[in-house]
Amino acid sequence: MDLTALRAALDEAPVRRVTGRLVQAVGPLLEAELPGAMLGSVWRVEPKAVCEVVGFRERRALLMPLEDTEGVTFGAPVTHLTDTLTVSVGPELLGRVVDGLGRAIDGRPLPATSIRRKVSGSAPPPLQRALITEPLATGVRVIDGLCTLGIGQRMSIMAGSGVGKSTLLGAIARNVRVDANVICLVGERGREVREFLETNLGEEGLKRSVLVVATSEQSPAQQVKAPFLATTIAEALRDAGMNVLLMVDSLTRLALAQRQIGLAAGEPPTTRGFTPSVFGLMPKLLERAGPGANGKSITGLYTVLVEGDDINDPIGDAVRGIVDGHLVLTRKLASHNHYPAVDVLESLSRLMPRVTDDKHRSAAGRCRDLLATWAENEELVRLGAYRKGSSPQVDEAIDRMPHLLRFLQQGGEGTSFDETLRQLDAAIGAKPPHGRPTLRPVQR
Repeated sequence: MDLTALRAALDEAPVRRVTGRLVQAVGPLLEAELPGAMLGSVWRVEPKAVCEVVGFRERRALLMPLEDTEGVTFGAPVTHLTDTLTVSVGPELLGRVVDGLGRAIDGRPLPATSIRRKVSGSAPPPLQRALITEPLATGVRVIDGLCTLGIGQRMSIMAGSGVGKSTLLGAIARNVRVDANVICLVGERGREVREFLETNLGEEGLKRSVLVVATSEQSPAQQVKAPFLATTIAEALRDAGMNVLLMVDSLTRLALAQRQIGLAAGEPPTTRGFTPSVFGLMPKLLERAGPGANGKSITGLYTVLVEGDDINDPIGDAVRGIVDGHLVLTRKLASHNHYPAVDVLESLSRLMPRVTDDKHRSAAGRCRDLLATWAENEELVRLGAYRKGSSPQVDEAIDRMPHLLRFLQQGGEGTSFDETLRQLDAAIGAKPPHGRPTLRPVQR
């Protein structure tokens, strides 16, 4: 009999049974008399409400429920469960769907694993991180060609609602060259979870993925826990020798859940009502991704649902200052049926110069020049106010735009990294370097 899991459970079990009693409930927050309670410890309010200590007020502990509080009564006993939330992790979870507390929600029992880890982990020491030197092939041409990711990079995807974030994440999850995906859906509609599984991810994508789901009707505390749980699962897979892609959709809903907790606990509201704990939470989560000491990495993609399509909203601004680049999806491109709706001129990968060669960077720079020239003169051209021959640069941009659009637009199929570079050369009209054959842009 394998005693490893049993020993781990015994190590985490409380050596004494501590109890208190519930004295107040206001909104989502419960208050209890719990002498010696520790911040972050987990308790059960009888009969079944599991809660986490999120603060203290005078002589009382503030408890945020992780589950439904139906049936809780005044004076109910409060029992200590553990000092910190832990979950079972490991490669055995691949192909499974769990909730924000690590419990299976796909109708099957969780597999037995020998590894248990704290959900609230910490980032690796800076000097133990390996350098990011290799590109990550996502299968999406606009990313691989113009905003190339490195293995272990963290990138935000910033967009308003309904412009194709989930579709883009699904395409990346199906086609990316990694060993495993960990996908976290925070605050999503319940209907969209199955849609993402069957339509965007697909059966083959699920086989090498772990999904962590905390839908919008679940408690704010569980929605906050879900991305940290997903990161813990990704860390375990990385430590098991896998390169992992971690996708969190979305950080904005995480921030809204944490704001609800913070306001209930008495934090002062700051910019647009967000509490200070929201901005302290972001680096704790985002810094955990990246290269590990064993040569394997967690590449992080984090979506930000920007308010009013303003990428400078408080959450977008805070995230952009932490991660290693950003992709901006715009409603204008989506309304023109341009998918993925990535605005190349507004998007940036800070690590692209480190993971690409001179020829690639030159072709990407040339593409950006052509797109910028077109953007500056598009209105004149469409109004008929531009006369051909007035500017060689504008003439070339007009001639190349149909080819560039065919390169930038893509369905759900993946494109290899080498094929992306060949199509990029063809789109800008360059002679193929390194013996690349000239190919016509893909016809849609």
